[in-house]
Amino acid sequence: MARIFPFRAWRYNPGKVNLQDVVTQPYDKISPSMQQGYYQKSPYNLVRIILGLPELFDAQSGETVYTRAARDLEAWKTEGILKQEPEPAIFAYAQRFRIPGTNEWAERRGFIALGQLHDYSEEVVFRHEQTLSKPKADRLNLLLATRAHFGQIFMLYSDPAQSIESILYSDDSEPDATVMDEYEVEHKLWRVQDPATIQLAVAAMEDKKLIIADGHHRYETALRYSKENAPKVTISHERSASSLPQPAYPEAAVMMTFVNMDSDGLVILPTHRVVHGLPSFDVTKFLEAAKTYFDVSPLAETETTAITNLLKQQKGTTLAAITPAGNWLLKARPKAVATALKDQPERQRQLDVVQLHSLVLEQLLGLTPESIRDQVNLRYLRDAGEAIEQVQRGEANVTFLLNPVTMQQLREVAFAGDVMPQKSTDFFPKLLSGLTIYALD
Repeated sequence: MARIFPFRAWRYNPGKVNLQDVVTQPYDKISPSMQQGYYQKSPYNLVRIILGLPELFDAQSGETVYTRAARDLEAWKTEGILKQEPEPAIFAYAQRFRIPGTNEWAERRGFIALGQLHDYSEEVVFRHEQTLSKPKADRLNLLLATRAHFGQIFMLYSDPAQSIESILYSDDSEPDATVMDEYEVEHKLWRVQDPATIQLAVAAMEDKKLIIADGHHRYETALRYSKENAPKVTISHERSASSLPQPAYPEAAVMMTFVNMDSDGLVILPTHRVVHGLPSFDVTKFLEAAKTYFDVSPLAETETTAITNLLKQQKGTTLAAITPAGNWLLKARPKAVATALKDQPERQRQLDVVQLHSLVLEQLLGLTPESIRDQVNLRYLRDAGEAIEQVQRGEANVTFLLNPVTMQQLREVAFAGDVMPQKSTDFFPKLLSGLTIYALD
């Protein structure tokens, strides 16, 4: 099953930089304004490597964002901005945060280590979302240039007894690093180098199956790269004096953060859909057509919190449709939905996001799977208020608000080998990039 390994991470040198100024959100969560902000924070901010800006004379010079990333990485190593751990380690990683939309605080605990890469067919690592070719090509180009991994794949495992957390966490130990991100999430990191402790964690993970929570594109990119770089003959690596396990070859593993799906602190947020640019969209005709699959009723609420709270209170699959002519509640009619989606497993038919994509976006609005995938007439927004305002400002035809996928639903879909539409889950908070770096050379 799951195989994990300690590693000699490259880390930012606190004697040279302030960690707060150099770490970032994952590359695919960095907006253009965030990118500019990171650039201004520090000449050593990781954004310059994971999401660099093109420069004016790149075409003439032959330089690219990828060659610049590789050059910066080597320069930062040489200058001592990045330092490599002297011994292999794993890292306990905790995040304390306020749950969005509430006044509740939570803590999510996990650990960073290398994880062996597996084909999905091996049924060790399971996906839950579809992937797109363009992001994978981008990440592959960065990996080819730098031969390093800068962010962790977010992995879930099941451990109801929380045995691994009890191995790695001590309530009285001071963290090796603490940083507050732009979402007021406190991130703490503890280095774990004791060989006996590492061996206990390795053994405890051996019977686990893993679900990718975040990082599907990076995982599949790393898997492809691993296959392309697999040695023709088995290489026998020398182990350290403590006999700690190592990957068969550097590319055989990727940096991961492992989080117990049975523990507190796992928060999944919905990602709302904003449909725009439909020239012939007619609210009345749409609502009439929607009655084929949904009971449609007007929504008196106009305030965002009231609408999202009402959605949470509903039994069964329910969507909120925000239109220029008013707001509407679309409550699924189970028999009609079951008939329309008869070719899909029941566990999929019951998901808000599947009904939204298959019935509403494709059948009622006529969006093709390709246009949905390429976001031709579709925007994905976490912020329900902004999604509603885009309709009010005349920037969208209709916004659909939905409830988040539950952990149990995700678990059932993933372990069954199914996939949900893209952007079906939004785990909060994200894992910071740059806390640890895994260099393959």
